[in-house]
Amino acid sequence: MSRTPQTAAPATAPGGGDPPLGEVLVADRLVPPHGPDVPCPAADLVAGELSRRGARPVRGALRLPESRRPAAGGGVTPPSGGEGAAGADHGGGYTAVVAGSDPPRGLGAAPTAATVPGQAGESALREAVDAWLAVAGAARTVLLAAPRSFCAGVERAIEVVEQVLQQRGGPVYVRKQIVHNTRVVAGLEARGAVFVDELDEVPEGAAVVFSAHGVSPQVHRQAAERGLHVVDAACPLVTKVHTEARRFASRGDTVVLIGHGGHEEVEGTLGQAPARTVLVEAPEDVAALEVADPERVAYLTQTTLAVDETAEVVDALRARFPSLRGPASDDICYATTNRQDALAAIAGESDVVLVVGSANSSNSVRLVELAQRRGVPAHLVDDTGEIRPEWLAGVRTVGLTAGASAPPGLVEEVVAALGGLGPVTVHEREVTRETVHFALPSAARRS
Repeated sequence: MSRTPQTAAPATAPGGGDPPLGEVLVADRLVPPHGPDVPCPAADLVAGELSRRGARPVRGALRLPESRRPAAGGGVTPPSGGEGAAGADHGGGYTAVVAGSDPPRGLGAAPTAATVPGQAGESALREAVDAWLAVAGAARTVLLAAPRSFCAGVERAIEVVEQVLQQRGGPVYVRKQIVHNTRVVAGLEARGAVFVDELDEVPEGAAVVFSAHGVSPQVHRQAAERGLHVVDAACPLVTKVHTEARRFASRGDTVVLIGHGGHEEVEGTLGQAPARTVLVEAPEDVAALEVADPERVAYLTQTTLAVDETAEVVDALRARFPSLRGPASDDICYATTNRQDALAAIAGESDVVLVVGSANSSNSVRLVELAQRRGVPAHLVDDTGEIRPEWLAGVRTVGLTAGASAPPGLVEEVVAALGGLGPVTVHEREVTRETVHFALPSAARRS
């Protein structure tokens, strides 16, 4: 997947509107008066820091004045300084070359015509560059967990929307986020997908795609009543849980669903047999359960839970209800389990763990929690711009993974940005190889 440069989300003023410092230029390359350009792979990091400081970053080349002369080997001569070198003010902004980078790698930011004038803006430029220079210059190792990023269910759901867009043209309505990732959603929106929270926002007779997280029978009935052309992109592994819920309920069991309240997948599963299904989130919830018949209790789980924490809840259920029934095979999906196993294999060797994924992605959040339970600092980032310099202070080994709904290109972007801070050696640790593929639903297949 090719790398598409992205800036961090723009900061906004407290009451909305433009960021207080206005627009600033973040260099994606430094252009000295003589010699070759100096690339700035860490531009996303600088842009993110400026955004947090109240600026709206834009990307482009930053031309250096004659006073910044090329160094031997083609770089820009940095002033003397600490490990990462020191930045320097000039008429066009604030720039530096990372110490020890070969070939040279730079950092830079400058005001534009839309920058709010004043000392605050100038300080923000210097502080953003200096914050990253403070953790630049040292060699680092990146341990890549594998498997990571997209799973088969996510790939299928995205392809469903793409195929329906190709068949029908825009707009194609999608109930909820097709998968929980902001980059994926934005990309599909740009192609004509319209994401809605509820079906009453969809015009009668229009096409609507149901997300990978699955929906309740009530949502299907509502769609039929409004004459909507439905394409269901529910992950087959979520559909398996729905089938189990109806089967357990039909034989008279109380169905205990282990999951996180409010999550779309949980709402869809609760809706399969609402009169016979109860939700628990933690072992302590089990003691308060009231069931019609303690001999007829079954459990199911959300597919994206932490394996070890879920086992604790199941143990508590089995201790209280010895006749407890469960699914024939684990409901926590193979992709969630594999990504947790892969991260566990590298967490102990990492000084910090970065998990690429959106905040509403359950499996991504579980990865962060897994690393933290092992005593390793861990952070969830939607994209490269959300990485903070203080997370890398003193860090020589970075564990890196991505949730099942995060595009693999986002991981590539993180590795490239870290390479802009100094030499990076990448080692991939693969615990298993995934070969699962799910066929598209018939309504989304090419004719």
